[in-house]
Amino acid sequence: MKKNNLLVGILYILCGAIFLIIALLFDIRLNSLLFGFSGAFIGPGIIMISKYFYWTAPKNRNRYAERLENENIELHDERKEKLRDKSGRYAYVLGLAITGFSIVLFSILGKLEVITNSKLIILYLGGYFVFQYIAGVIIFRHLNNKY
Repeated sequence: MKKNNLLVGILYILCGAIFLIIALLFDIRLNSLLFGFSGAFIGPGIIMISKYFYWTAPKNRNRYAERLENENIELHDERKEKLRDKSGRYAYVLGLAITGFSIVLFSILGKLEVITNSKLIILYLGGYFVFQYIAGVIIFRHLNNKY
């Protein structure tokens, strides 16, 4: 296992500790969010470090090499690559459809005065919709020119 995984795990724990210290030292409105961030960083950090030590132990090195080889075969399987590409495309189109539907839904709810300040939500969703579409076009053109 790469030493980079150990360093990333340590960095996660440090970030989580920083959030935890800020949450404990200061009484602000964001304390619950800071506690959540600390747990969200410390937990994966501990798991990364434990996995690093587990897989770099001499008794597990052969199993890890086999596991890496199997993962490499799975990643470069042409059928699975095509399926990943298709599923990504479907998720992209579905996300655009749901975002467009959400804009219409929040517009209706705003006009019926069920939601106050619906304009901010609509503007955000509209900006997100445009961003997603433009990012999809740019990424497609980049990949098309690359290959």
